[in-house]
Amino acid sequence: MTMTNNAKPAADPATDESRKTVKRDALMAIEKQWQKDWEERAVFELDMPEDDSVAPEMLHDKHPKWMGTFPFPYMNGVLHLGHAFSVSKIEFAAGWERLKGKRALFPFGFHVTGMPIKAAADKIARELEMFGPEFAIPGENEGELEDQMEEMTVDGAPKAGGNFRSKKSKVAAKTGNKKYQFQIMQDQGMSNAEIAKFADPENWLKHYPPIAIDDLKAMGCKIDWRRSFLTTDHNPYYDSFAQWQFNRLREMGKIKFGKRYTIWSAKDGQPCMDHDRQSGEGLGSQDYTCIKMQVLGWSPEAEAVASAIPELAGKKIYLVAATLRPETMYGQTNCFVGTKLEYGFFQSANADEVFVVTERAARNMAFQGLSPTDGQVTKLGSISGQAIVGSKVSAPLSRYSDGVYMLPMENVLATKGTGVVTSVPSDSPDDYAALRDLKKKTDFYGIKPEWVESFEPVPVISTATYGDMVAPALCEQLKINSQKDRDQLAK
Repeated sequence: MTMTNNAKPAADPATDESRKTVKRDALMAIEKQWQKDWEERAVFELDMPEDDSVAPEMLHDKHPKWMGTFPFPYMNGVLHLGHAFSVSKIEFAAGWERLKGKRALFPFGFHVTGMPIKAAADKIARELEMFGPEFAIPGENEGELEDQMEEMTVDGAPKAGGNFRSKKSKVAAKTGNKKYQFQIMQDQGMSNAEIAKFADPENWLKHYPPIAIDDLKAMGCKIDWRRSFLTTDHNPYYDSFAQWQFNRLREMGKIKFGKRYTIWSAKDGQPCMDHDRQSGEGLGSQDYTCIKMQVLGWSPEAEAVASAIPELAGKKIYLVAATLRPETMYGQTNCFVGTKLEYGFFQSANADEVFVVTERAARNMAFQGLSPTDGQVTKLGSISGQAIVGSKVSAPLSRYSDGVYMLPMENVLATKGTGVVTSVPSDSPDDYAALRDLKKKTDFYGIKPEWVESFEPVPVISTATYGDMVAPALCEQLKINSQKDRDQLAK
């Protein structure tokens, strides 16, 4: 009796996988075949036609032309799906014009000027200093991955018909959950030795454009790569073109060289425009009006501090407030400082004047011609906000021409304005609530009654709805009883 084995041979996983993609692989092979043929025959390389049979002015009637290009992608990383989507539109247009018999030219450039590449290179340089060539982060814990996964979770499914929006900013979306620049580049498959080379900005220019070219060729784009360039002096032709543009515009009086308010990079010594920033897109400068209030008399604590600083002798000292509403200064009744903040005595551009503001404000003012040396702060000494309380200053436009007092306020921020806050309680609910608290609880706030008792709100602006005492009316309407009612005041 003969026994037969009907068992099927074991399937080869590799063979099964290749069978699943056989159609795709066949199409890709055809695609590569013809892309190679196009490149060898230079079918997308176009020059001006040489045809002596027609007059020069009629040349384009016989040989119609078309040109399209793409906004130069920035080369601080590889091209992404957004680039592919946008390129596909011009790529389709170029192909369509070719089918219509036109000489369709599609050149392509790469944007490498501006600050993002420099900022990213500086980050690599700093991370090398912090973590060494192996980029070993000290104290890195095992919970970091869980924390990152928690950030990626979506609370609840999007409603039908609604739009799903990421909670992350545009910059965060570009970098994912990576905190450091080297981590972003490790995700691209680079070794630590390769990443270290990116501390040199020039390496970015050498690394990413060739990758972009390979990706666009793989996409089959109809680009004349002879005309590819970088937007720096690496391409002297494009650089001279940019110089010609600026020189011509200047000759025409369309542009001029000078200063203007902008976001400034103190580290790099140049403006840092919105799309040049490694982070902080969409942020602009805030325009304040500074009010100089000369010190008429120091509190005992402030007098002790100021008299111990010899550089202040014989100079006019001003507390400088920053306001968004200078038109209301006619109603100023006092001025606020943060009792927990530290202020400084800073030499102004005028040799006989000293400004009292926060360190941050002094640094910003130094880039606006308000310090002896542009971009440099000259600090003569420090003083606490608590020590300033009780000092008397001039209020240049106020009805209280004999001066107003410096008073404490709980929510003064060192990161906003100058840290010195003017008070117009007739029109600002915050100011009205704070002044009312101080009048009710002088002992609690450690102030003298005479600093607040005779200072009443001064009408400045009249409205049909609230009359000429807008802030008191709003505080009564919203039942704001204290400066601690932050939610009501925010309304």
